[in-house]
Amino acid sequence: MDQASIILAVALVAGLYMAWSIGANDVANAMGTSVGSHALTIGQAVFIAAIFEFLGAFLVGEQVTNTIKKGIVDPMNFVGDPLGFAGGMTAALLSTAVWLQFASSRGLPVSTTHSIIGAVVGFGIVAGGVDAVHWDVLTGIVTSWIFTPFLGGMIAYCTFFVIRKYILDAKMPMKMARFLGPIMLFTVVLAVSSLFFQKIMKTFGWDYIEGLAFLVAFLVALVIALIARSLIPKVLDDGKVDRDLSLNRVERVFAYFQIITACFMALAHGSNDVANAIGPVSAVVAIVKSSHIVASSAVPLWLLGLGGVGIVVGLATYGRRVIETVGKGITEITPTRGFAAEFGAAFTILVGSYLGLPLSTTQVLVGAIIGVGFARGIAGLNTTVIKRILGSWLVTIPTTGCVSAAMCYIWYLFR
Repeated sequence: MDQASIILAVALVAGLYMAWSIGANDVANAMGTSVGSHALTIGQAVFIAAIFEFLGAFLVGEQVTNTIKKGIVDPMNFVGDPLGFAGGMTAALLSTAVWLQFASSRGLPVSTTHSIIGAVVGFGIVAGGVDAVHWDVLTGIVTSWIFTPFLGGMIAYCTFFVIRKYILDAKMPMKMARFLGPIMLFTVVLAVSSLFFQKIMKTFGWDYIEGLAFLVAFLVALVIALIARSLIPKVLDDGKVDRDLSLNRVERVFAYFQIITACFMALAHGSNDVANAIGPVSAVVAIVKSSHIVASSAVPLWLLGLGGVGIVVGLATYGRRVIETVGKGITEITPTRGFAAEFGAAFTILVGSYLGLPLSTTQVLVGAIIGVGFARGIAGLNTTVIKRILGSWLVTIPTTGCVSAAMCYIWYLFR
């Protein structure tokens, strides 16, 4: 077996391992709050996420991928050594997958995107020196660690404040839930589905039609909100009940809302983050086939399917720990609090997408959950868990960078 065939075989295994690690860690972004609020059991969350994550990955996965995620390293630096680039990207995949598995074993939600970026930085320094790395891009990513979790937390805090003041603390909470609930559901579905439909339009080459994705998302959100408005009275049952029972029924309404939004978040997550595993593999496949650097290439459907299967298997076999941390470890989650956190995260991700900000869905959602917990006061937060999560964020890029650099150095030494 020649060198190119060995690299391709290792890259395919590394891509599947990476997809498995994404399922084990990152899928908590879609399902964690629903499990924490008891809207879904862990078993139900795994089942629903498996379906929608795979559909998102396979049907609307990244069709055109950058060989270097976020432009951290210019692949044109390796025109004279395409197999060296392919080996380095494989090292980056392996180091990222190892780090994600380690974090998952500790129940720590870390950023998949930041993990792969750190690994690519390590590979780039070994292969091309310090000047090969686009440090300005990396600086923007580090800045996002502060900005995006804070923004998600603030929006989630304000959302829960509105829910508590105008629904939970109202004289007639069921009446206010019937009025405000569909409006809030419409907003969250609009935010999340906009991201998903943007990718659909890009897949079919319709993204040149300005605002089409937003229009489709608007219509979908409107239909879902109208259906919810017609069904809410059946859940609330307007018969005379005491206040505690009224609040319980309001929470039941938001539990159903959470299931809907969780499905959309799983679709959006699967369509987006599969590229973190399959994008680099696609670059290696293109290099091995053509024997030269390919700046961008279409991702074969079989690779998207491989990534989707990997994510599902990772979620089913190892994803419970991180889901429990996100849903239960940071603060106590009720359906209304979980919905507020999802709203804060979805809105922040949507804004970041339109502004081109380097967002981490993990960090945004964790920030939103902290914001909801803070609405109950500092005592409502598990500061020990939060410190562990923040610590894992700080060491992500250095860790994956060092491991990737070591693997890449060994590769260059013995090739």
